[in-house]
Amino acid sequence: MKLVEHFRHGLDAPICLTWELTYACNLSCVHCLSSSGRRDPRELSTEECKAIIDELQWLQVFYVNIGGGEPTVRSDFWELVEYAVAHQVGVKFSTNGVRITPERARWLAGTDYVDVQLSLDGATAEVNDAVRGPGSFDTVMRAMQNLRDAGFTGFKISVVMTRHNVGQLDEFKRIADEFGAQLRITRLRPSGRGADTWDELHPTADQQLELYDWLVAHGENVLTGDSFFHLNALGSTPLPGLNLCGAGRVVCLIDPIGDVYACPFAIHDEFLAGNVRDEGGFTSVWRTSDLFARLRTPQTGGACTSCSAYDSCQGGCMAAKFFTGLPLDGPDPECVRGNGERALELVGAGAAIPKPDKDHSHRGRKGVPVAIGWGPPEAERLPDRACDTSPLAGMPAPRGTK
Repeated sequence: MKLVEHFRHGLDAPICLTWELTYACNLSCVHCLSSSGRRDPRELSTEECKAIIDELQWLQVFYVNIGGGEPTVRSDFWELVEYAVAHQVGVKFSTNGVRITPERARWLAGTDYVDVQLSLDGATAEVNDAVRGPGSFDTVMRAMQNLRDAGFTGFKISVVMTRHNVGQLDEFKRIADEFGAQLRITRLRPSGRGADTWDELHPTADQQLELYDWLVAHGENVLTGDSFFHLNALGSTPLPGLNLCGAGRVVCLIDPIGDVYACPFAIHDEFLAGNVRDEGGFTSVWRTSDLFARLRTPQTGGACTSCSAYDSCQGGCMAAKFFTGLPLDGPDPECVRGNGERALELVGAGAAIPKPDKDHSHRGRKGVPVAIGWGPPEAERLPDRACDTSPLAGMPAPRGTK
């Protein structure tokens, strides 16, 4: 049996998993897939997080992809990273760079089994900050400089492709080469706050072809994961990566309060498999969840199976279909053969399209970038309701401030 067939039917443990440690974030990126901003007081405790790491070690999970929110704002973040490494669980964490100081960069350079992924959505401040917030370009560039100065090479620069930055691919690659980093590009999904901005931000059909051609010509050392397998229908040269939706089969998501979702891009009750606080913990959710069992059965593919490109694209992205109102066995909304466009027309303007059902955005500023700042620490108290704590609570003030 080919390896991909094993993946299709699910594994005893995920190859890797995404773990959103907190919904707290100092930014309000307009495409944030988890609508992050405010901390949820129900977050897993330090001891609960360590218990999950113990499980992952027992399951022999290769590594965890830690994100948020901005994971480094958790006061125990570095403690948890050290604990994971000490228990043979590799860590790759995604950050906007706000806490990658020169001192921390040197610490990272001397730590094994830890990789860093810095988020950058524009090769210029103008393009990046329109999506990620004022000052965010300078912050991430400073973090890259700190890592390079510390001798940390091979870190990842992660770019969500939008119609405003597809034309900057050469510049993104130049930045990665300049800092001794590796470029990683990923697909914009209509999840979280991205559901409100997808129509205006997702690449056009012409830009998808531009992206495919660029990857064929320059993508040998560019990471894409399973983001762009739907583009394989554009030509005879297959793009690297897994041309299969791995949701619930080889990957999943643990969110800050312990809920386990089939896919990092589908944080919705429809794809909720269980909670690590339930009896049996994460292992039980992964191995006995009814949702995961359904996802691991043969999928029909619907009308897409009659398309000559089906073996290459497998019908596309589950999350992208769900949040645009298309059936899961229908075409991808960005189908390069135009089938998604026609399917979206059939859905119609008046159709009830599923909406992301979790929102942790900064109060009153949903989808609006906020300036990066270091506010005074809040009093140590639980908020009146979920997600109302400051994302920067517990963080030390920068040098030179009181």
